[in-house]
Amino acid sequence: MADDEEEVGEEENTNNLGSYEGDRNEKNERHGFGKATLPNGDTYEGQYQNGKRHGTGTYRFSNTARYIGDYVKNKRHGKGIFYYPDGSKYDGDWNENVREGYGTYTYPNNDTYEGEWKNHQRHGKGTYTYAATKAQYIGTWINGKRQGPGELQFNRYRYVGKFRENYPKGKGKFVFKNGYQQNGEYHITSTTTEDDSEAPPEVQYKWIAHDVVPTEQEQPYDLDDEQAETDRTQAACVSAFIVERFDKPGVKFPLPNNDVMLLVPNTNGPNKEIQSL
Repeated sequence: MADDEEEVGEEENTNNLGSYEGDRNEKNERHGFGKATLPNGDTYEGQYQNGKRHGTGTYRFSNTARYIGDYVKNKRHGKGIFYYPDGSKYDGDWNENVREGYGTYTYPNNDTYEGEWKNHQRHGKGTYTYAATKAQYIGTWINGKRQGPGELQFNRYRYVGKFRENYPKGKGKFVFKNGYQQNGEYHITSTTTEDDSEAPPEVQYKWIAHDVVPTEQEQPYDLDDEQAETDRTQAACVSAFIVERFDKPGVKFPLPNNDVMLLVPNTNGPNKEIQSL
């Protein structure tokens, strides 16, 4: 879903709708344990209190989505697991039907995010793991985007620095497992083409290297002298990467050893109903 869209909605009025089998109170309200089938095809099985879903229960949507967890006065509130129609899943805290607190989201491509949430979005501290490469971003998020201090971890090196609007900006460093690090900073420039003035500007993120120094308290892996020298040379040659358009589905980040890391999550993940990217 888009950042400003609401989560999959449940039927609010629980009394006198569809069929119901279960306990009732002296006011003939649904109260205790019961099973309900709503006119829209949704079903609920679980606890009620004074006519409202309250306690633990399972809500099944007609579109195959499913929620298993806590309710307070008809709203998902507390701990719960939501299974979405596209195969993604959220397991964590809820606040009045909103993903908020701490939780883990598994995307259709098996990428995962584990960390803090606010208003359905990644917000606070969290870790995004790319299933295909096992690379990780560990750091802070604001409104669904990498923002502030963070770290991109790869197999043999990591980038440590600050991020803005999902991308690295300003001072940072590449730390290699051979015991060296390259210090530098990312500069942002934009250009426009004369033949198409309406086209969005091409944004370039250019890495400016300052120096290569031994990494303090870094434990190098077992390398022969020739390989260690090769890695040190590569550390001095980390190149720039180019973001062609902000609305592209992914941004490639060239790194030493000809590795390429996709900097942004796959936007083809959650469907329009539930995407929180």
